[in-house]
Amino acid sequence: RFISKIEEVLNDWKLIGVSLGKPLEKGIYTTGTWEEKSDEISFADFKFSITHHYLVQEPSDKDGKEELGEDALPLPMQDLLCMNNDFPPRAHCLVRWYGLREFVVIAPAANNEAVVSESKCNLLLSSVSIALGNTGCQVPLFVQIHQKWRRMYVGECQGPGVRTDFEMVHLRKVPSQYTHLSGLLDIFKTKIGCPLTPLPPVSMAIRLTYVLQDWQQYFWPQQPPDIDALVGGEVGGLEFGKLPFGACEDPISELHLATTWPHLAEGIIVDNDVYSDLDPIQAPQWSVRVRKADNPQCLLGDFLTEFFKLCRRKESTDEILGRSAFEEEGKEVADITHALSKLTEPAPVPIHKLSVTNMVHSAKKKIRKHRGADESPLNNDVLNTILLFLFPDAADKLTDGFESRASTSAGNNPPPENEDYNLFSQFKSAPSDSLTYKLALCLCMINFYHGGVKGVAHLWQEFVLEMRYRWENNYLIPGLANGSPDLRCCLLHQKLQMLNCCIERKKARDEGKRGSTSDRSPVGASGDGAKGAEHSGDNPEKEKEFGKSWESWSDSEEEFFECLSDTEDLKGNGQENGKKGAKEGNKEPVNLKPEGRLHPHGKLMLLHPGEPLYVPITQEPAPMTEDLLEEQSEVLAKLGTSAEGAHLRARMQSACLLSDMESFKAANPGCCLEDFVRWYSPRDYIEEEVVDEKGNTVIKGELSARMKIPSNMWVEAWETAKPVPARRQKRLFDDTREAEKVLHYLAVQKPADLARHLLPCIIHAAVLKVKDEEALEDISSVKKIIKQIISHSSKVLRFPNPEDKKLEEIIAQIMSVEAIIARARSLKAKFGVEKCENEEEKEDLQRFVNCLLEQPEVSVVGAGRGPAGSIIHKLFVNAQRVSAVPPLEEELRRSGSAEERRQGLQSDFPPPTGREVILRSSVPRPAPYSKALPQRMYSVLTREDFRLAGAFSSDTTFF
Repeated sequence: RFISKIEEVLNDWKLIGVSLGKPLEKGIYTTGTWEEKSDEISFADFKFSITHHYLVQEPSDKDGKEELGEDALPLPMQDLLCMNNDFPPRAHCLVRWYGLREFVVIAPAANNEAVVSESKCNLLLSSVSIALGNTGCQVPLFVQIHQKWRRMYVGECQGPGVRTDFEMVHLRKVPSQYTHLSGLLDIFKTKIGCPLTPLPPVSMAIRLTYVLQDWQQYFWPQQPPDIDALVGGEVGGLEFGKLPFGACEDPISELHLATTWPHLAEGIIVDNDVYSDLDPIQAPQWSVRVRKADNPQCLLGDFLTEFFKLCRRKESTDEILGRSAFEEEGKEVADITHALSKLTEPAPVPIHKLSVTNMVHSAKKKIRKHRGADESPLNNDVLNTILLFLFPDAADKLTDGFESRASTSAGNNPPPENEDYNLFSQFKSAPSDSLTYKLALCLCMINFYHGGVKGVAHLWQEFVLEMRYRWENNYLIPGLANGSPDLRCCLLHQKLQMLNCCIERKKARDEGKRGSTSDRSPVGASGDGAKGAEHSGDNPEKEKEFGKSWESWSDSEEEFFECLSDTEDLKGNGQENGKKGAKEGNKEPVNLKPEGRLHPHGKLMLLHPGEPLYVPITQEPAPMTEDLLEEQSEVLAKLGTSAEGAHLRARMQSACLLSDMESFKAANPGCCLEDFVRWYSPRDYIEEEVVDEKGNTVIKGELSARMKIPSNMWVEAWETAKPVPARRQKRLFDDTREAEKVLHYLAVQKPADLARHLLPCIIHAAVLKVKDEEALEDISSVKKIIKQIISHSSKVLRFPNPEDKKLEEIIAQIMSVEAIIARARSLKAKFGVEKCENEEEKEDLQRFVNCLLEQPEVSVVGAGRGPAGSIIHKLFVNAQRVSAVPPLEEELRRSGSAEERRQGLQSDFPPPTGREVILRSSVPRPAPYSKALPQRMYSVLTREDFRLAGAFSSDTTFF
């Protein structure tokens, strides 16, 4: 049954009959693609896996069959003698040992199983032999025996009248007579047992491998950053706002030099236990491979992984900073309540100095003093350095007044338009010159060097306090683009932009109020109804206070007035409207003074009074961050489809429209809806030429169809709108409330949330860093990987809360790139690429180093005599010198034996770590009159083991 199963699989895979193929080209085993397919078969209840390994080749011409004689050797037997692919750098061990282009392996399916007993091995071999005979398959079939790690195979290949047996010897200890060529030749000859007296020539290929492990004269070029230096503003190899880069240990652990004699006839070279001709310097071929250190410790990778670990922390800022923050607060609370009681006393107190938040701020300052510098996670020097880096305008606090502050903070340069800079919109991070981005980098560094999560919590607390201070004192936040929040950035960045909008509005208001108290007195008189009274007409005392403490007034009173119920509002509006409607109907000249005009709108005239149409000063629409937009859309969705819901939705959505209409009415007394539409939405005012009664062409305009729908939103809004200039309208954007919301949002962020918000910025920074570093090295493979990282990251980071696993993948990709670049630098240093004077040689060396990174094995042009070869030679010589110099005491002891010492120093190379020999011959077996068939023996000798792999063919017809 087992045999029939094997035959079935061979049939399925179409491995039956004559195998065709072209002779192998040089190096095809390395450059070509290898594939494999597997299946499972079982012997009784013991499972085996059967796998077909093969080199993918273009299909050869079908006419080949006729040319092949009946007795042509099967391809695998021809491959045994082919010399084009000896010692392939990356291949299955059977390919290296036997030079085969395809073979089938039967091995126990479970990793821990092994076929150990001899009788079982023989049983399997005979089954294989019968299956090959029955099917006429010419592909070699191997059976894996003994433990998997030993890689022991026995196998067979059959052709018409010929058979090759594959046998193997694997020993731990090498018999001394087989450590050199002459001993191996003896084994080969006795194994062939050739009956002919002058033996046919044996051809040999020899490869000796030398390993270089200590690069004595090259200390690893990267110095770890000096952490203490960070404090004095001087930064050793590291600045705030820059990510570190490079490996802390040498990322190249070993260099393997393989010296090869590819084609030697027997007798040309002497190599026995006394003397050897095999001098690596004389070898015609040299090739080099480097062994990379497994996961070398790299700075950028460490920074990223440590920062990513923050995302998994659960503690809040207060828990991390310990309760000490609150123990002190008991004493301060008394002060705050005391402050509040002062507010109610009749004594005239300049109120704005005592805003409660300021008290909290100073209380926090005292806490810091109480806690003592030794206890706080960040020492003051580091903290001050960082805060100055984040808020460069803080340095000007000493120079007095708003003006100097405003000028520095408003100096946000327009963003440079290049693709690296615009990465932030793909990654949903923040622009690379923004405050958010800098904050991310600082937190990343603090997390790594200055107190981990505690340091992060401490800096964040300081940051939030700074934000509150700026809000209270009308200082704009530096490093943020002006205007409403940029929804392409991360939420934290949007929140900071929102806070900046609030500060800007408040500042404008305060400056306006400070300058224009006189301007506001006639408000009550202008007959504006409810809205005017809201402000000041009803409260003359308030009038006097304006100059003194507008700030506290805006914080409290106005919020109170914004709570007017809609119905009262509507009542006021309705009456007003009635009066106005009457006026318009009578076409009496309207005696309202125009207010809040910006400039005339081109040549447009009002339809009825015929005066120029003025563009009004309007309120800016309220800026929104993405979470607010989401909330709003949820609310609108929840209103449902009922008539009432639709009405409410329309009111919510038309707040901005209403405000603009009121401003327009104030600026253009006596205007009508058509005028407004002509300015606000020109497409909704359709003008056409018509001929009037007198036969003149006149342009007649009318509202579009959507504007004429009875009781539509525009008409309703127009009717409720009163002529109120923007500065006296109810604020569309309540900056006080929004700012407090943002400050609260910032204050409740845990370090983990913070890390989540800022991770896209850190990944963005890391990608830019890697790009910069790669530009210095110019490694094509790295360019490709960076492109992949960018496209991968932009997919992952676009969504809120990306999965941890995907984030880990991105970080791993960045780390792999860092390791490649570090390896390139290490090799450049070792091969002295930069020091090379000759331009041509320098280019060759550069190319050689790049190949070493990307290919498994690189041949050295000019072997030991070329530019790269001579450098490698030097490296080995230096390493030998170091290892040959004995320690001092020994030297004193052995001072007499100078002769011995000189002999020790003579060799430039250490003893070879690996010796590989391939012996080939074509010999008739088993009888003198048999057909001459390929025989091959491969031997490898390393420190740990010794292996012989022989393929011996015999004639099955004439024996």
